Amino acid sequence: MADIDARALDEVVTFTSDLIRIDTTNRGGGDCRERPAAEYAAERLAGAGLEPTLLERTQGRTNVVARIEGTDPSADALLVHGHLDVVPAQAEDWSVHPFSGEIRDGVVWGRGAVDMKNMDAMILAVVRAWARLGVRPRRDLVIAFTADEEASAEDGSGFLADRHPGLFEGCTEGISESGAFTFHDGGGRKIYPIAAGERGTAWLKLTAHGRAGHGSKVNHENAVTRLAAAITRIGEHEWPLRLTPTVRAALTELAALYGLEPDLDDIDLLLAKLGPASRLVEPVVRNSANPTMLNAGYKVNVIPGEAVAHVDGRYLPGGEEEFRTTLDRLTGPDVDWEFLHREVALQAPVDSLTYARMRAAVAEFAPEGHVVPYCMSGGTDAKQFSRLGITGYGFAPLKLPEGFDYQALFHGVDERVPVDALHFGVRVLDRFLRTA
Repeated sequence: MADIDARALDEVVTFTSDLIRIDTTNRGGGDCRERPAAEYAAERLAGAGLEPTLLERTQGRTNVVARIEGTDPSADALLVHGHLDVVPAQAEDWSVHPFSGEIRDGVVWGRGAVDMKNMDAMILAVVRAWARLGVRPRRDLVIAFTADEEASAEDGSGFLADRHPGLFEGCTEGISESGAFTFHDGGGRKIYPIAAGERGTAWLKLTAHGRAGHGSKVNHENAVTRLAAAITRIGEHEWPLRLTPTVRAALTELAALYGLEPDLDDIDLLLAKLGPASRLVEPVVRNSANPTMLNAGYKVNVIPGEAVAHVDGRYLPGGEEEFRTTLDRLTGPDVDWEFLHREVALQAPVDSLTYARMRAAVAEFAPEGHVVPYCMSGGTDAKQFSRLGITGYGFAPLKLPEGFDYQALFHGVDERVPVDALHFGVRVLDRFLRTA
């Protein structure tokens, strides 16, 4: 089996930097244009002998899909996907311009360096290396670069799943962002969490109605007061513990790694004993709801008749009904709530052959590491592709130095990725995809 070539290691760095320089900021509400990045990816796929298809629901919101034929026609296909859009960045807050793609001291800087133009670049580099080396994977691979992941996905994976399902024929599993990165526990252990689940997305709009009036008058039907009370109840609510199979597996494996009894009857105590490693599990043992936006009134001496808030809610697999009934109770009779955006929670088996092969690929290049399953607190395009019966995993490998807080850089200031991490990612991704 020929190893990945040196050109691929150079290309992954170049592609990451180039993609960062293409500003694909997604501000929501349709304010984004991914087409230049989609064309960049399509050109490099075509250079590898593939026939990429560019698809749009909305002009400028472009997706790219291509298929690589495997050597085993009886095998199910594998979806390998990454999104092209990024969240906004305020240049004045950064050490370098967020869309410079600057390479400095062995690090690539800019918005998208970890979320997730690095993985897009890895995919491109691997596919092009295969074309040079004459490599074909065992199973068909469907490569997809999507628009709109950082908002509703209506112009991206949702559009592809709903309108172009034929492009994903035969796909039963998929891989994408947020997995197989180095997590340093502060005690010398290097943990590589591979995602096998996601909490569901529940972005909410809360509307309080009341009686409009003069700001100097007594008003027991004040919409602002009613809304404030509701969001205070939501923000202070203690959600009960709920353990999904993925989280149970994560806790069991982490407990074994630390020589602890896997006491799943006292999760808070077990999390405390795990120390920094608890960060991999703590956000996903409960549902959550965080108030994020408020809008009310137009003049200081006028009591408005309506007040609006937005809440970022997340629920565990099997936890949507509990989430709904809890929101009904917390909002009360004077505040209405509705879903602005809702997507399913996901669960993937950690005892599958595909998961075992991901573990093996990481172990080959990071033998000192400890691979564990985990559930993502947020969501990815795997939600939309699940409509096609595709089981999604998070596998975007990066070997990171101690002190490099990968998770904090998602949507954070000074987002960046080490060149060595990209090289590791290409090698691991190459090894996994050949045998997957």
